[in-house]
Amino acid sequence: MARTVKNKKLINTRLATNYGGWMYCEKCNENIGYLCYSTYDNLELNYTCGCGSQGSVILDFEDSEVGQECDDELITLKNRFCCPKDNEPLITILDKKVSNYEMKITCKSCSKTYKMHK
Repeated sequence: MARTVKNKKLINTRLATNYGGWMYCEKCNENIGYLCYSTYDNLELNYTCGCGSQGSVILDFEDSEVGQECDDELITLKNRFCCPKDNEPLITILDKKVSNYEMKITCKSCSKTYKMHK
């Protein structure tokens, strides 16, 4: 079922679809990662692309709930950051394309908010 986006703010970033799929740097048009459609509740991502462009993504939905911040770390399975509770893939950040990033992402199934950075 399609979700209704509540907040969507993209800076120097393009998404393949409305709220998921491949993510691209608008300056160099390189693929910087993949955002899974149905497993996250909200995302705050700030990054520097390998080309030097600063980009950001803020996304949440009408039915998003406030996540509980936690100190747990996301696990990595096949280059995807996944929820440690149920192994659901949330997002992929392509390290070869992104020189650094800060991210907060909330898992839809467990309502935990995870923080990551490089």
